[in-house]
Amino acid sequence: MKVVVLDFGNLSNKDLNIEALNALGDVTIYEHNPQTSKETIELIGDSQIVLSNYTIIDKEVIDACKNIKYIGLLSTGYNTVDVKYAKEKNIVVTNVPVYGSEIVGQFAIAMLLEICHRVGYHAEKVQEGEWSFWEYPLIELNNKTMGIVGYGNIGAVTANIARALGMKIISYTAHPKEGIEGVEFVSLDELYKRSDVISLHLPLFESTEKMINKESISKMKDGAILINVSRGGLVNEEDLADALNSGKLFAAGLDVVSKEPIEKVNPLLKAKNCIITPHMAWAAKEARQRLLDTAVDNVEKFYKGHLVNTVN
Repeated sequence: MKVVVLDFGNLSNKDLNIEALNALGDVTIYEHNPQTSKETIELIGDSQIVLSNYTIIDKEVIDACKNIKYIGLLSTGYNTVDVKYAKEKNIVVTNVPVYGSEIVGQFAIAMLLEICHRVGYHAEKVQEGEWSFWEYPLIELNNKTMGIVGYGNIGAVTANIARALGMKIISYTAHPKEGIEGVEFVSLDELYKRSDVISLHLPLFESTEKMINKESISKMKDGAILINVSRGGLVNEEDLADALNSGKLFAAGLDVVSKEPIEKVNPLLKAKNCIITPHMAWAAKEARQRLLDTAVDNVEKFYKGHLVNTVN
């Protein structure tokens, strides 16, 4: 099989073991992100297997690359691929559903702790000769309520760490799980009303797009904190910026935005108490190697006629 790997530089800093990847067949690896559909089509060429992280593979690309039999996402999310049209063309699409739950949950809490303590800021001030800690309020999380929106693998890890900090855990999820000690499942409106901290752990679908907006924010506690390490499209960024600037929300910690890399006109860049990182929560080496190994295993099973982790 002829295999092409697109935008591999998003996954690897030349620090991963790629022996199993190279063993899949006639493999060509491109480090960069294709900038246009035309370039994507040229890079895929007559390949039967396409592996990709962020590259858009839509109807135009699928129609132009008629040899494609399999698209493997080097990610959990699959909104970059027209999965419905791929199915019509009998193209298998797979993802990697579990690889970085621990590190992403850890990062969500790191965001929260940075908001609560501003460790980096105060360390810099000490280096500059200052010895003061009154500019930002210190926030104790013990006995505060964490609202987990989406109780999948990452939501569960985030909840476990938050509970270790003494937080009370409530969650809204499409499929509540019975008998989970220390977690109370509630409606979304109740979660908004009761949470001191809201952490988003949902995929981006039409039903979840811009779910954090002026209306939902109005239901939240004054001074609540929002954490999003999931998908930027879950948030109406104008409405969030307004809520931060008005003081309705105290702070936000965001690892994702609607358009990445972030555009200079994004209102969150100038919003008060808004910490933004470059979609890096998942990027620990251990997690990236697990992701790659699972993606390779998905292809190997496809070769054997045994489909796993299909999304279409």
